[in-house]
Amino acid sequence: MITPSSAPLITLDSATDEPYYRQIYGRLRSAVAAGMLRPGDRIPSARALAAELGLARGTVETAYSLLAAEGYVEARGQAGTVIAAGLPARAPNAPGKPGPIIAQAVAAAPRYPILPEDGHAEPRGPRPFQMGIPALDAFPRKIWARLAARAARATQAVDMLYPSPAGLMALRVEVARYLQLSRGLDCRPEQVFITSGYRDSLNLITRTLLKPGDKVWVEDPGYAPTGALLREAGMQLVGVPVDAEGMQVEHGLQHAARARAAVVTPAHQSPTCVALSLPRRLALLEWAARQQGWIVEDDYDGEYRYVSRPLPALKSLDRDDRVLYAGTFSKVLFPAIRLAYLVVPRSQVQRFEDSARLFSGGAPALMQHIVADFMAEGHFARHIQRMRRLYAQRRTLTIAGLEAVLKAHVRIDSPPGGMHLLLRLQGRRSDRVLAEKMRQHGMFSRALSECLLAPRPGVAPMIMLSFTNIDSRRQAGELGRRILALLEPS
Repeated sequence: MITPSSAPLITLDSATDEPYYRQIYGRLRSAVAAGMLRPGDRIPSARALAAELGLARGTVETAYSLLAAEGYVEARGQAGTVIAAGLPARAPNAPGKPGPIIAQAVAAAPRYPILPEDGHAEPRGPRPFQMGIPALDAFPRKIWARLAARAARATQAVDMLYPSPAGLMALRVEVARYLQLSRGLDCRPEQVFITSGYRDSLNLITRTLLKPGDKVWVEDPGYAPTGALLREAGMQLVGVPVDAEGMQVEHGLQHAARARAAVVTPAHQSPTCVALSLPRRLALLEWAARQQGWIVEDDYDGEYRYVSRPLPALKSLDRDDRVLYAGTFSKVLFPAIRLAYLVVPRSQVQRFEDSARLFSGGAPALMQHIVADFMAEGHFARHIQRMRRLYAQRRTLTIAGLEAVLKAHVRIDSPPGGMHLLLRLQGRRSDRVLAEKMRQHGMFSRALSECLLAPRPGVAPMIMLSFTNIDSRRQAGELGRRILALLEPS
């Protein structure tokens, strides 16, 4: 068994802003990657390590729970906690080689379809259960208004010029700092590109790294706009089934091993809510390194996990510079902000700068200033913490209210994270029919079958419902009764 005194891998740095639990987590994970810790090796108990380091036991337990959630360690009762079996050693990060500059600009930009979540061109407030909408009633509007007024008053002539296609440097710095501390990413501000939303991020990726005709793995079922955007860009979609461990990487290897890219939602798969297991994360990374392919990590709501700390990003495991990390402010702040961010490999920064200069108009500078200040003053981190607690409560209330009314007709899945629930319909019912009826009756829903690339037998009928704007069990029960009235034999 290793101990802090017998090995240099658990030394803490009190001068850094990185929390101690993340330092412990990082040291142990690096030791596994370097082969210093091997499958079956026992690590110190949380009590022993806390005493050795002079920390609270809960700090060490938080680090261990994160390692366990990712599959690095496993508890074996009286035998203690050991390194999990089946984890191959991985070489440390190696600097990537600079890529070539884009040879020629595309003459005409593809026309991407507009895909509103609820089918309405004009927003009229969130519908009950509407997906992708954070808790608007809990947003700190007074703080936001104060920062917005200050930013507007401070506007100078230089701020009124065309914005940088890559984004405001102050915001890029804040995003890089946030991702380092919260998502385990080792990135620099110049790797961060500010975009006008996930669609814009994906457009920038296809313009820079892919060409029409390239094969791209996509999760099946998956996020429908991703497939629509890739098709419009001329890509050949390869649907890769999803099970309890996420994307079935082996299926992708068997059917399209030479694909150029894969788009995944590893922290919280859309729409099934599962997390991509550690063995499959490693297999996906190994495929990308071997084939010189690209992985697009869509981390649309990875901040929200309720059974443990948020899982580190797939990008944090990237040793070969093959992962592009896409995040958004729409899910954590509000959709009208129209800001997202993309972290690109260091070897591709110049190519993305060239693409952004050619194809991006840049996001409004004033909004970027406001978000940068919101993050720099600590409001962003505090807001996410508050929302994590609030969503955990609202999820519980929504499940209780719906189950009280619909228990005989549905089974409600309670995923460990995310912003929506899955209702499994009992009996021979069509999820598409129910989802359409709900939309016709003023509610929102998305059927799981609507997220498939093609109809597939054996897929359980399920509908997706967001709980973020359901503030009481009573409200959930009233909505449940509205759904019950629609549950007629189909």
